[in-house]
Amino acid sequence: MTASKPRVLCVDDEPMVLDGLKINLRAAFEVVTAASGEEALARLGKDGPFAVIVSDMRMPRMSGSELLARARATCPDTVRILLTGQSEFGTAIQAVNEGQIFRFLTKPCPSDALKAAIQAGVEQHRLLGAERELLEKTLSGAVRALVKVLALADPTAFGRSERLRRTVVALTDRLSIAAAWPIEMAAQLSPLGSIQLPKPLVHKLNGGLAISAAEQELIEKASAHTDQLLGNIPRMEPVREILACPAIRSPQALHSATPEAMPLGARILLVALHLDLLESSGHSPPQALAVLQARPEQFDPVILTALAEVIAAEDAVEVADAPLAALEPGMVLAADLRSKGGVMLVARGHVVSEALLSKLKNFTGGIAEPVKVLVHAARGLKARAG
Repeated sequence: MTASKPRVLCVDDEPMVLDGLKINLRAAFEVVTAASGEEALARLGKDGPFAVIVSDMRMPRMSGSELLARARATCPDTVRILLTGQSEFGTAIQAVNEGQIFRFLTKPCPSDALKAAIQAGVEQHRLLGAERELLEKTLSGAVRALVKVLALADPTAFGRSERLRRTVVALTDRLSIAAAWPIEMAAQLSPLGSIQLPKPLVHKLNGGLAISAAEQELIEKASAHTDQLLGNIPRMEPVREILACPAIRSPQALHSATPEAMPLGARILLVALHLDLLESSGHSPPQALAVLQARPEQFDPVILTALAEVIAAEDAVEVADAPLAALEPGMVLAADLRSKGGVMLVARGHVVSEALLSKLKNFTGGIAEPVKVLVHAARGLKARAG
């Protein structure tokens, strides 16, 4: 089977130039063309992904520098090359210094030099993809292992981590955040500090009750231990930055926090945390949303708008009773799953897996049935986590 050619998007407002680029490059690359910056952005969204985008600098309405800056924001893995004239050196150098351009070439550019630059761009694109895949797989695997081990120490806390993860994923999807992995990991790991605290203090925090100076000191120490633990995992700096925000570490710090002073990831996680606190205290999702919307000085209104859309999309979700035998991987627990003796085994919000089903079926103490699960009214018990 013949390997597909690397895909390259060439942008120029002169049709003859685009025709020449296609003729010179088509032997080595799959070439797609656009006659303007606007058309190029549309093609990036509709016809991508592309390994490399090559743009002329001087074009009407949108310059090549502006186009590549916008391409960087929407398709960060697409490598960017700028073609410039002698009089445009200053702008081109500024673009390179800002980290927006991989290479800039002067016009007229020899065919061999252009091909070599594009080939280097293709290799850079491959390396970026390989690094991202390694990063995602390594970090995600490490975090999943950590969450599973620590869930044994405190099922309640890590049932909460799964609920937070699902809310954060839904919000970042609504907000079209491409690099959302640090926020998702921060959501999963945010309960780490609580398992180091005395249970009465955890209950006070979850209930929004006042805490003493001594208790606040315990919270700070637990947060420092969590940061030290995560510091042993490479590339976790963005996650640590989110978890370091005082309003994330302790609900008591919320009153002194302002959204503008917090990173975007921390603002998203803050909304998810307080939504979960309100739901755990008996508020329905719409009621919890109303409480958060009444405090725009503490919660980002843009994120609350996204949350309103998420909640509206979940209106069809209901709670149903299911026998243990009807559980399937992907279902979400709507209530804590307990043994017949009343011991909590799995927390609300946990997504059922094959491993969990095996453990439940082999559990000698017996499972309290029926099990409450989240379902879509139109899909019955086969509904899955969205």
